Amino acid sequence: MAGTMSGTSLDGVDAAMIRTDGARVLEFGRTEYRPYSPIEREILRSALGREGGSEIAAATKVVDAAHVELLSGFRDAELIGFHGQTTFHSPDEGRTCQIGDGGSLAYALGLPVVWDFRSEDMRHGGQGAPLAPFYHFALARRLGISEPVAFLNIGGVANLTWLDTSREAPESPDACLAFDTGPGNAPINDLCQDRLDAPLDQDGRLTAAGSVDASILKRLLEHREYFLRTPPKSLDRNTFSGWLSEVDECSPDDAAATLAAGAAQAIAIGLTHCPSAPTRVLVSGGGRRNSGLMALISEALDCPVLPVEEVGMDGDMLEAQAFAYLAARVRSRLPTSAPGTTGATEPVCGGTISEP
Repeated sequence: MAGTMSGTSLDGVDAAMIRTDGARVLEFGRTEYRPYSPIEREILRSALGREGGSEIAAATKVVDAAHVELLSGFRDAELIGFHGQTTFHSPDEGRTCQIGDGGSLAYALGLPVVWDFRSEDMRHGGQGAPLAPFYHFALARRLGISEPVAFLNIGGVANLTWLDTSREAPESPDACLAFDTGPGNAPINDLCQDRLDAPLDQDGRLTAAGSVDASILKRLLEHREYFLRTPPKSLDRNTFSGWLSEVDECSPDDAAATLAAGAAQAIAIGLTHCPSAPTRVLVSGGGRRNSGLMALISEALDCPVLPVEEVGMDGDMLEAQAFAYLAARVRSRLPTSAPGTTGATEPVCGGTISEP
């Protein structure tokens, strides 16, 4: 199986292969990355917050073309899991938009494609996100982890999965609790783009060089109505876009450090919602490469915070692998979400299969 991920950081498309029966992760396969060009990123950025119109049409062309280009090297896959690109997510209104046409992708590649993973979950009262927790459960089982553990993915938004692998399956009651904790890389990426004409804080050098402004940090955390809300819950990439204006008067490095501290504190608050304290937090996504952010998270938590590479995983490709895994579950009609991961009223198998 092959899966793809084009996340809210808008950096590019990840593709990864795994061998799975839809329950176990049996083997990891090859991976590839296709970055978006600066022009493509601007087209995608213009579509954020939208569900239709010319901006969405232009962005869809970018997403489809990038995926066809990348996945042309994965024609030996039995099945493709295609997440698309989220441009808008308002689960409390029952609305979400992931651009990209799985039917066109199946036609272009000559392979079956599973896509539209969120809609069925939302029809059952779920948030439609996050969607990787069942894969996290399978990874924890593969690693032989028996104690409570948390996976933290830091993309544009940060999301947390708390796991109890003693339960029979990921959809079992109390096996998984998952939710978006708050902003991840998005405010820092936007800061770098606006102030420095750079897409991101490379390796977290800007964040690590800055000092946290405590008074501004306090204002950032006044969004406590979200942070304190009982999960499951999820966010749009731009929900916390107002954070940028709060750091207008800061130097770029102090602004980045303060935004990162806000993300770290939101993660710490998120962990208070878990049924028990995890023995460790395993971090994936681009945020784990931000040394300043990782240091702030470690300071905020009472347990080890480790990049997933410490346990033999690929933190850049974990989300793409997750959609390969979910595609296999959809083909086998197994649940892909549950009340504990999205708030759906029952376990849901979400996803559409398009044949070539």
